[in-house]
Amino acid sequence: MKKNHPFHMVTNSPWPILISMSTMTTLMGMIMWMQTKKMNTMLMGLSSTMIMSYQWWRDVTRESTFQGEHTKKVTKMMKTGMMLFIVSEIMFFLSFFWSFFHASLAPAIEIGMKWPPKGIKTFNPMEIPLLNTIILLSSGASITWAHHSMMLNKYKQTNKAMTITVILGIYFSILQTWEYTQSSFTMADSVYGSSFFMATGFHGLHVIIGTSFIVVCTMRSMKMHLTKSHHAGMEMAAWYWHFVDVVWLFLYMSIYWWKM
Repeated sequence: MKKNHPFHMVTNSPWPILISMSTMTTLMGMIMWMQTKKMNTMLMGLSSTMIMSYQWWRDVTRESTFQGEHTKKVTKMMKTGMMLFIVSEIMFFLSFFWSFFHASLAPAIEIGMKWPPKGIKTFNPMEIPLLNTIILLSSGASITWAHHSMMLNKYKQTNKAMTITVILGIYFSILQTWEYTQSSFTMADSVYGSSFFMATGFHGLHVIIGTSFIVVCTMRSMKMHLTKSHHAGMEMAAWYWHFVDVVWLFLYMSIYWWKM
């Protein structure tokens, strides 16, 4: 059907309502896991969320790559939405930093008026945290390399650079998991434990999401879905990854290095 406007009128889709239901199942399963140590409901909800997300993203890929629905106007609106989403994520992490500095700049008498609280053995910022900082900064350079290569129509370099970024993201997640297993304190150990694991844990989740984002872009690039003038998804993935990098720098300087 012909249309006289540049906007995309999205067709009816079952995925939004189904994903919302599976997400609710996942969250209920997480509560059950914490209370009863049973993971069945959580795993079922997580699996269904991933399967439906794949099919939803498949439909979006078809609309943009094969049906030509993502016009310049639509792409501009999507980029604006991504910018606003990143701003909301900045506010999300700002709450964690606010909590951390509120507790650390004027330690309460309940934790001995000392920061870190007595009995907390903190991580050495010159070891795994420094290595993870180098890894994320390197991945920021590689995703920038990928974007510039795409702008120059150098597809082999683009694929190589994005693959390097994915490997570095996975490496970061592995090291952070190992660091958590070596921790001498838990999330239940005073305000320091809760602040540390909430801030670094949510950042780790964002690294996993960002890595998945770049994996999808890498697969699309290898299938020649992206071009010099049609790579909004890759560009937004790069924005998101740079946001993850910057947040980690603030985390490293405040939570790991400051008052070490």
